[in-house]
Amino acid sequence: MALRVPKAKLTGLNEDFVKQFGAVPEPVEVIWHNRKVADASLEFGGKVGGWDAVDESLKSFAHMAVAAQVGCSWCLDLGYFQAQNKNLEMAKASQVPRWRESDVFTPLERDVLEYAEAMSSTPPTVTDGLSARLLERLGPAGMVELTAFIAFSNFATRNNVALGIESQGFSSVCAIPLAARPAKSGVAPSV
Repeated sequence: MALRVPKAKLTGLNEDFVKQFGAVPEPVEVIWHNRKVADASLEFGGKVGGWDAVDESLKSFAHMAVAAQVGCSWCLDLGYFQAQNKNLEMAKASQVPRWRESDVFTPLERDVLEYAEAMSSTPPTVTDGLSARLLERLGPAGMVELTAFIAFSNFATRNNVALGIESQGFSSVCAIPLAARPAKSGVAPSV
């Protein structure tokens, strides 16, 4: 797939932002055409990154599950790269795209992954039972945060897929390869 909107000429981008990735993220290069959208997206993304009511690994797994469900190779690539940089359990992170077939996840992690997929389905398929289990383990503040975090992940992944943004190869430096999503995933094939 090719970019559906060309990359913009970047002016005024914070160099520290680029240093954390080693390259300019393609989504930034594309949304830079509309500075109001770029600024709002980056600002909100920064705020989301500062939330701390839910364990970082649970949110990382949730974002990767959304990316795998929606078919955003860019978010899956970057999410896996960031999991390594945050010293999360790479043996688990590598299995997120095939979490249902993997035996490395705890019951809480499996519920978070299921919740991320359920929220990402159209229409959403979140059940009362799943919500109750998560609420019991995360508490109200954690449940609200996880839900908003997954909603933001859907914003980012769907934006990237619609604009034709694909993996930049960030995860190629990870020691453990990222598992492939099973063929029967339900994600529509790209055309």
